[in-house]
Amino acid sequence: MNKNDDIYTNNEKLEKEKKLNLIKNKIIKKLKCPLKDAANNIVFGKGNPDAQILFIGEAPGEKEDLQGIPFVGKAGKQLDKLLNQIDLTLEDVYIANILKYRPPKNRDPTLEEIKNHTPYLIEQIKTIQPKIIATLGNYATKFILSNFNPEEMKKIPGIKDLHGKETTIKLEKMNFTVIPIYHPSAIVYRPRLKTDFENDFKIMAKIIGHKFKKQEEQKSLQEF
Repeated sequence: MNKNDDIYTNNEKLEKEKKLNLIKNKIIKKLKCPLKDAANNIVFGKGNPDAQILFIGEAPGEKEDLQGIPFVGKAGKQLDKLLNQIDLTLEDVYIANILKYRPPKNRDPTLEEIKNHTPYLIEQIKTIQPKIIATLGNYATKFILSNFNPEEMKKIPGIKDLHGKETTIKLEKMNFTVIPIYHPSAIVYRPRLKTDFENDFKIMAKIIGHKFKKQEEQKSLQEF
């Protein structure tokens, strides 16, 4: 990549960042939803606006709501750990949620809430234009694989049946590889899912041309 390519890439990244900020401000000003009134902060997203991989979760939790940043608790640490095993960090990817405000007591999103929030998620996807969309858990997987139609989500199988299975979907003129993955919080409470979680990341690593490093290898590299 020559210097002109670097300038173009940086300009494109800045342009995407501006567009994402506009979407965020639009949510703050225009979204009408009871969740908004009860929340401490909007949890819009974080990471590289020009990322190849976009992770989509379900909704903010308590810590995310307090800080206004997605995946800052135990689930975030699990995700960061697996990203390191494919030579990526949280700064290389972008992370967003179906809902931009926390549901009380972390309850499941309602259909009406999904309808209210997902138009903004679609705008995020159009702006970032990732190569891969990694859906974390049931709700994100069902929404994306229903071709972004909340009314069709009930027809999509659960994450247990779909995790690790690549699918290509289209949004307007853009094509994405979708990889459903267990939500990192599931690994915290059900360690037996760790192998499935790792296998799904191996698939992702292969698509982007990265090697999956075992934890022992990762540890030795860090010590070196």
